[in-house]
Amino acid sequence: MWYQFAVENRGIVDVMTTILGEHFLLRHLPPEDLARLEAFATTRRFKANQPVFMKGDPASGMMAVLKGRVRISSYSADGREVVLNVINPGEVFGEIALIDGGERTADASAMEETELLVLERRDFLPFLERNPELCIKLLKVMCQRLRQTSEQLEDFSFLDLRTRLAKRLLDLVRSHGETEADGATRIDLTLSQRVLGAMMGTSREAVNKQLRAWEGEGVIRLKRGSITILDPERLELIVEALD
Repeated sequence: MWYQFAVENRGIVDVMTTILGEHFLLRHLPPEDLARLEAFATTRRFKANQPVFMKGDPASGMMAVLKGRVRISSYSADGREVVLNVINPGEVFGEIALIDGGERTADASAMEETELLVLERRDFLPFLERNPELCIKLLKVMCQRLRQTSEQLEDFSFLDLRTRLAKRLLDLVRSHGETEADGATRIDLTLSQRVLGAMMGTSREAVNKQLRAWEGEGVIRLKRGSITILDPERLELIVEALD
């Protein structure tokens, strides 16, 4: 990823400028405000599987992924994990904490060696108070997340595993798809079947069974930690059967 290249070759200050200046919440700020935010931003490093924060922790601000990936999860009373999101290099999470300063509503953990840019709420609020346009954008973020949560709950409640998995793979193709030499699309994301199952509220074994069935039918190709989509139209037909 170019963010990782920038961290290693251009220095952290340039990367802060790029991420803060291109994030859709901040890109309309004048240069002098971005420069002030850069002065407040810090970086933190995490090892693979190390928690970034836990549900219930005080929420102090926003984070951006410079290198690595972060998994956002929640757990049931019996300890079953549901993965709500995967945050990739260049993406930002924790914006809601900038508004209410309340407790974290989910767990966040590094999926691999990860470096984060951290922007504290106390440093950002003065900019928010002077920029009502940012407030509107944050409201849009909240609405979008509410829609996503509602859709996820509906999927868990009404869709069978086969349909949920087809829908999830197509989503991953759109966000992480890389075209290979044979024209197939590889999901460019190291994702265990356990985590993939946690994204849909089911077990690794159930996911593996369905993936193996699709592999036998020529719909996908499996390699360790990798899924390549050979027949996306077949997955789309599974999802479209809901309409």
